[in-house]
Amino acid sequence: MAVYTDVGDEDLAAFIADYDIGELVSFKGIAEGVENSNFLLRTTAASFILTLYEKRVNEAELPFFIGLMQHLAGRGINCPTPVRARSGAALGRLAGRPAAIVTFLDGVSVRRPRLPHCAQLGVALADLHAAGADFAVHRTNALSLPGWRPLFERSADRADEVQPGLAAEIDAELGRLEAEWPKALPAGVIHADLFPDNVFFLGDDLSGLIDFYFACNDFLAYDLVICLNAWCFETDLQFNVTKARALIAGYESRRPLTPGERAALPLLARGAAMRFLLSRLYDWLNVPPGALVTPKDPIEYLRKLRFHQRVTGVGAYGMTP
Repeated sequence: MAVYTDVGDEDLAAFIADYDIGELVSFKGIAEGVENSNFLLRTTAASFILTLYEKRVNEAELPFFIGLMQHLAGRGINCPTPVRARSGAALGRLAGRPAAIVTFLDGVSVRRPRLPHCAQLGVALADLHAAGADFAVHRTNALSLPGWRPLFERSADRADEVQPGLAAEIDAELGRLEAEWPKALPAGVIHADLFPDNVFFLGDDLSGLIDFYFACNDFLAYDLVICLNAWCFETDLQFNVTKARALIAGYESRRPLTPGERAALPLLARGAAMRFLLSRLYDWLNVPPGALVTPKDPIEYLRKLRFHQRVTGVGAYGMTP
């Protein structure tokens, strides 16, 4: 469960007293997420999400995330909207952490996405990219190519505890990615973490996108392959090409990929698998003492990486070569 920081009743009461959101009815931790401490607030007025930003989040970058959510909501993307205190501030402090309250979105995430879910995700992702095109604030992706080797070095000496030979395999793949990573593809604001638990549906209809705390500027197609990895592998980690075709077709119904993006998809997909392999490896080996959080298995993304290493063209993703 993603609650790293406990919040006392008196501290919480003092914090929400600065907001016009009604009287507190209930307050509980939320299981989803691994980066921050998240709580569901129910008041006499409505439901809200309270987030405490933990140490791995750079406090100086929080205005980017808050501003981006406001920007996207203003352009029709159904996402959480920051609630401002009476002072006008969207950020405060609670339990020694930066904290924010955002609106609550109705809907549930799907554990086993079906074709309609994948198709709608593709449309929503392209719409997000379009809506973010004129967002003026820039945030470099700290978890793209330049950040992977430094992240690996923090776990390299213990990687083989997870699987024998893992350190050498990661090192070799990083060398290939560093040599071949594309340098000039369409770029803009990306979500960078659009896993199924960050997408809500009401029935089969997509109702909203949440958790923008990895959002940044990077290749738009990189965001697409993050979704391929998260949505198009089955529970046995077999790749479902039909779901991939639906996801990409949904995306291209709004924004067709360029020839350069199509050619780069297999390499970008390997990079996206590496990014989550590395962050999961670090988290697996470094669970904070007392944290109510279950780290995610890094080997899942090793197996996804190996799939993409065998891909020789976009036909493997259901696209016409």
